[in-house]
Amino acid sequence: MSAPSSIREQISRGRAPSERTVGEVAGAQRLRLGDRGVRERSQRLGRSVLGAGPLEPVLAEPGVTDVLVNGTDGVWVDRGRGLERDATPMGSAEDLRQLAVRLAGLAGRRLDDTAPCVDGLLPGGIRLHAVLPPLVDGAAHLSLRVPREVVPSVEEMLRLGTLDELGARVVRDLVARRLAFVVSGGTGSGKTTLLATLLSLVDPADRILVVEDVRELAVQHPHVVRMQSRSANVEGRGAIDMTHLVKQSLRMRPDRVVVGEVRGPEMRELLAALNTGHEGGCGTVHANAIEDVVARFEALGALADMTPQAVHAQLGSALDCVLHVRRLPERRVLAQVGVLVTGDDGRVRCLPAMDFRDGALRPAAAWERLEALLGWSS
Repeated sequence: MSAPSSIREQISRGRAPSERTVGEVAGAQRLRLGDRGVRERSQRLGRSVLGAGPLEPVLAEPGVTDVLVNGTDGVWVDRGRGLERDATPMGSAEDLRQLAVRLAGLAGRRLDDTAPCVDGLLPGGIRLHAVLPPLVDGAAHLSLRVPREVVPSVEEMLRLGTLDELGARVVRDLVARRLAFVVSGGTGSGKTTLLATLLSLVDPADRILVVEDVRELAVQHPHVVRMQSRSANVEGRGAIDMTHLVKQSLRMRPDRVVVGEVRGPEMRELLAALNTGHEGGCGTVHANAIEDVVARFEALGALADMTPQAVHAQLGSALDCVLHVRRLPERRVLAQVGVLVTGDDGRVRCLPAMDFRDGALRPAAAWERLEALLGWSS
């Protein structure tokens, strides 16, 4: 087999071409690359065909959490200190389109003019979102979320300053008492990381069912079953949405049902599950503060054809607590703990039981209510 054929075969099998075969091609073409040049060409060819192209070295850097490509206008990288502009060259608009389409293919998704947006999971666990023009200006835009290699323990979060001693005690007992909760916060605030940490505290005897649109939640637990939604094929058939998956998960003898991100009609099925004996369920939701969580559930309920009254009736008995995380300039913190209370008018309110003030979580107005839920009150 010729060296070029060997390279093609290695690529077709999902492997980067070896330095030996690249060296043979270079020799045959009388290219004087040297050992270092052959090694660099091998790595570049592998990245351009199988990896993330010019973004591969950035994604491999320790501490990188997000890589954003704004078309040909530049690359932005979060290395744990917030977004910073990066000098990585991305080439032309056509180069970017080819990279976006190829990455979508690696994620098992379709990206073209008829399906110009895609969410997917790349090999290695990197979450991909890509958008093509004309939905964005100029050239393809990419958003890559890099998963944490190791889920931080509660002790690690104490060291990082995400939790303090009182906050750590609260979350440990929240999980141990099988309270139902959601983790709220903005994009990049650390919702998924905190949820993963709390799931590592779950009794090893429990069976956890995780339902996600795109697999992102890393769970270190001996008994986890994962379910992931599926997009329609090129004929518009075969889609499996989150609502269907939550229904299916309830037939799989879960001890805890986890929805990675509650953002659609599946909210109705989750609340129904929590109201029918599935204690300790949890998930994440986008919200700017705990006071906004109820309004967020009202909006999601509308997508499931639920009236506000129906949402409040279900929510008040389904959820116990809200943990709100916020990103500060130097770190992410558990900034609020809220408890859900149903008023005489039948409406649910999320009241602050703890607030982050003066560098620590401190008791707030609904502290006694939280103490009762955690079994701390006498």
